[in-house]
Amino acid sequence: MSTIYLSQEGYDDLKSELQKLKSVDRPNVITQIAEARDKGDLSENAEYDAAKEAQGLLEARIAKLENDVANARVLDKTAMDTSTVHLLTKVTIKNNSNSTEMTYAIVSESEADLANKKISVTSPIGKGLLGKSIGEIAEIQAPNGVLYFEIIDIQPL
Repeated sequence: MSTIYLSQEGYDDLKSELQKLKSVDRPNVITQIAEARDKGDLSENAEYDAAKEAQGLLEARIAKLENDVANARVLDKTAMDTSTVHLLTKVTIKNNSNSTEMTYAIVSESEADLANKKISVTSPIGKGLLGKSIGEIAEIQAPNGVLYFEIIDIQPL
């Protein structure tokens, strides 16, 4: 499996979600299955089918998180080089078409959260910004055409 690079916060969030799924959600689904089973004929029991499907989805999520935790590597933010944009840097960019400035944290896929200004290193914008330094222009292919962003500032996350 491939290594997943995370901040300490992202790693802690991953472990917390995994713990919740195992200790709270899994017992709840088991209870739902048992209650549905007690209602009779399983061949025509939609509640039982729904609970079994929920269990399958839950177990798949648990397996993915266990794999992610096992392959995670926490990056030391104190040793970060901020001369270029890379994973776990905060970058301020200016859209050259409308002069709007935005600041984003470049994070792993599992930590990405656009509402909190965290974009994935594998997203089109993340890929386009990687390796750029202050003053450089990043050319990013978007669905509605090419966007040009100037790198204004780079900070450690």
